[in-house]
Amino acid sequence: YKGNEVVVFDSNSNISFLGCGMALWIGGQIAGSDGLFYSSKEKLEAKGAKIHMETGVTNIDFDKKIVYATGKDGKKYEESYDKLVLSTGSLPIDLPIVGKELENVQYVKLFQNAQEVIDKLNDKSQDIKRVAVVGAGYIGVELAEAFQRHGKEVILIDVVDTCLAGYYDHDLTDLMAKNMESHGIKLAFGETVKAVEGETKVERIVTDKNTYDVDMVVLAVGFRPNTALGAGKLETFRNGAYLVNKKQETSIKDVYAVGDCATVYDNALDDVNYIALASNAVRSGIVGGHNAGGGDVESNGVQGSNGISIYGLNMVSTGLTEEKAKRFGFNPAVVSSTDLQKAAFMEDENADVTIKIVYDKDTRKVLGAQMVSRMDISMGIHMFSLAIQEGVTIDRLQLLDLFFLPHFNQPLSYIAKAAISAK
Repeated sequence: YKGNEVVVFDSNSNISFLGCGMALWIGGQIAGSDGLFYSSKEKLEAKGAKIHMETGVTNIDFDKKIVYATGKDGKKYEESYDKLVLSTGSLPIDLPIVGKELENVQYVKLFQNAQEVIDKLNDKSQDIKRVAVVGAGYIGVELAEAFQRHGKEVILIDVVDTCLAGYYDHDLTDLMAKNMESHGIKLAFGETVKAVEGETKVERIVTDKNTYDVDMVVLAVGFRPNTALGAGKLETFRNGAYLVNKKQETSIKDVYAVGDCATVYDNALDDVNYIALASNAVRSGIVGGHNAGGGDVESNGVQGSNGISIYGLNMVSTGLTEEKAKRFGFNPAVVSSTDLQKAAFMEDENADVTIKIVYDKDTRKVLGAQMVSRMDISMGIHMFSLAIQEGVTIDRLQLLDLFFLPHFNQPLSYIAKAAISAK
């Protein structure tokens, strides 16, 4: 939108770092970190923006529409605005445990965090051989693989009795657990971390059930929205995220919030929710940016679509698990199928696919889907994402036009097989 003056304040020294690639970098599966940056001060200023790096915003006067910031060199800024976009992201959840101040207790969120971990792993004087990862969500599972690929002994600890619990039901998470164990990762599920011990550095981690000798502890128990700047001024969700509508507008006129600091509209719930995913952040930035610039764009809402690939085992899901559907008051039923991806006579590059579709018994609407395979079945989940967004019933999927070619699938696909089995 021509004619707009764009001013950016960022307390960090870098812009647009894709944290989703950190585990690949740590595990040596990519050459380095360069490809994880999607923009820079120079690129944005070349487009006409004014970028202040390492300049933290200290206060916002929402009535007078003024942003107050202080640079690394102590320089003060007072910047007025017509429209304000808050994109302050999220912060790692800080566990209340004894010993977290010891050396080699790490968080992995920013580029600098990942660089510090890699430097320590490569530092022979540190002699880090055993790593404990606390939290078996997406990042924790990916980091466990990364550290094992780096040649370290790894123990993965979580208070619940499985991994990836937010996105998959137990029968599928068991497959991932076995996958990790088969590669030498020790699983300590159903254990609560009580303390980290050592003289000056990490020497062991203590749970309510066991003590493990380790040289590094990585805390990856999730994120909370970074919303201190709007505290007490902007309306918030139950976890503190800024409440926004489908235009990314907050409760104060001309103030927008995007990314991990803001809520999303969850079509599976037909309600507001908090789902911190890079894909959601990108789309919300597009919507918020257009609207702040003078456009009129609305989000479609989200389904929480996601995927993970660990040692070649691919898992993708969207919408609600069976367990979540019950918790949110639905009357869920489940249909599932396990079958070869391609026709059985296709002996090269063929493997089983397990699919699980969750739907509501009363409305028949699809609530969620989960798939797991050694094959790349990732594109299939997009259909279920659209189905949830558009309120499609399980019955409409039964005779859906799914093409067949032996190179890709079977005459009656695993998706159709599962749908047809719905009573």
